[in-house]
Amino acid sequence: MIGAYGNIIGESVEKSAKFSYEELANATDNFSLENKIGQGGFAEIYYAELNGEKAAIKKMDKKASKEFLAELKVLTRVHHLNLVRLIGYCVKDSLFLVYEYIDNGNLSQHLQDSDRKPLSWSTRIQIALDSARGLEYIHEHTTPLYIHRDIKSANILIDKFFHAKVADFGLAKLIDVGSSSVPTDKMAGTFGYMPPEYVCGNVSPKVDVYAFGVVLYELISAKEALIKDGDEIKGLVALFDEVFDQEDPKEGLKNMVDPRLGDNYSVDSVYKMAQLAKACTEGDPQRRPKMRSVVLALGALNSDTENWDLLLRKYCSFESIMPAR
Repeated sequence: MIGAYGNIIGESVEKSAKFSYEELANATDNFSLENKIGQGGFAEIYYAELNGEKAAIKKMDKKASKEFLAELKVLTRVHHLNLVRLIGYCVKDSLFLVYEYIDNGNLSQHLQDSDRKPLSWSTRIQIALDSARGLEYIHEHTTPLYIHRDIKSANILIDKFFHAKVADFGLAKLIDVGSSSVPTDKMAGTFGYMPPEYVCGNVSPKVDVYAFGVVLYELISAKEALIKDGDEIKGLVALFDEVFDQEDPKEGLKNMVDPRLGDNYSVDSVYKMAQLAKACTEGDPQRRPKMRSVVLALGALNSDTENWDLLLRKYCSFESIMPAR
């Protein structure tokens, strides 16, 4: 099956090392359980050391050949501080992608695992800014441009310095320069992060913007994107929409903030991030900001400048999401 993709692989991996199966097996003690550090979908993740460098090896089922090729093509073409780095690949019985090893797990683990030390509010802002920069890069500064299509907290990796890198490009699609959207043959992504227009069959970079808005809400609340409430399942976007409909949204937001933060956060700062998340998750994709604008807004929040309201009015449909009371 993979043989049919030989030409594509050859064209795509000029900057990535080709490993032998034996090298990967030796580095993982024959893919032992002791070296297994993750699993999901069509893939298992193993820790390894290759050529003196710590690495994470994604072992994929051959059924995931499309995802394998998509990720291989993207990560051999794009290089950015806030995107996980691809080291190499291997095709032998299974499909293997070799990445730099990121020491600190993913954002979802930090938010959901009660045994981990809670992330400080300033660290959460920095993680949001790092992730936004990675997305801005693939949306606006690569040739071709890409849509990630599976942005979520589990796909944002945290390094030992608590900076973030966007990972898992298996669902990525490229965009022709000058095109605002591309057709898609099926829905792809994770429920809770998918925007309402996704069912119509066309996707645009605003799909990633919507999902990123959900991640911002996760950073505030440490709640999952979908929450079970009795027999009902609610999305995090809907829960925050209810807060913004209250007479005093700032007061309502206090009840949504991750309780592990205690009082160690600025209510005003949380309110500003929630405003940005609200803009990102607008129902109409045309009203959502571009990632360039999201980066500017988070940069202002990170540096605590006075430009916040100006940025949201200019780039993020501020008046539409925050009507005067």
